[in-house]
Order: sequence, then C-alpha cells, then structure tokens
Amino acid sequence: QVQLVESGGGLVQAGGSLRLSCAASRNIFSFNSMGWYRQSPGKQRELVAAITIGGSRDYADSVKGRFTISRDNAENTVYLQMNSLKPEDTAVYYCNGRTIVLGRKNDYWGQGTQVTVSS
Repeated sequence: QVQLVESGGGLVQAGGSLRLSCAASRNIFSFNSMGWYRQSPGKQRELVAAITIGGSRDYADSVKGRFTISRDNAENTVYLQMNSLKPEDTAVYYCNGRTIVLGRKNDYWGQGTQVTVSS
C-alpha cells in the first residue's frame, strides 16, 4: 500500500511563501513522476507542478516563476516551494505519484493539505 503524506499547508498573506512536503512510503524513483495538484471549490483538480524520474520539471503557466518543485531522494520526499503567493492560489493541494506499467497509468494520491492565501 503506497502512502503519500503531505504537510506544510496553512494560512498566509498574499506575497508570502509556503513549502509543502510530500513523504512517500516507498522509494520515489519507483514512480515515473511525482507532482502536485490543487483543487478549489467548484473547480477541477489541476496540475501545479511535476517532476519526472529523469528530473524534468513541468509547471502550470499560472505558477511559473513563483513555484519550484524539488525532491530529496534520501528522504523519499518531494517539495513544493511556493513564493509570491496570490489569493487565487488558495486550494487543497494534493501530492501525486504516478506509475506507468505496460502503458497503463496508476495514480496515487495523498490526503491533501489546505493552502489559504489572504488578500
């Protein structure tokens, strides 16, 4: 059973910073990619940032230049550093780990952590 445990959410003023952590119960290199998604009320879950097993990074246009995804291989942890936060960044943030086996994608999710940015 794969577990992804997020931490680091909270309430912050606009312009502030937060760092989210996602601790995996197994080696993060067992995933083809790991990433962060977010979902706010009435909206679909959207990709925020992802990092592949090879180290390639991808970001949503809305967070480019403000958010950085990174990983600590020894700790099996993925981070999301969020700077210059805006009220529109308010959402529940979910950690994702994806495996691809014989062409089939399998997604694993954390329980989510709330990020609230006040104006």
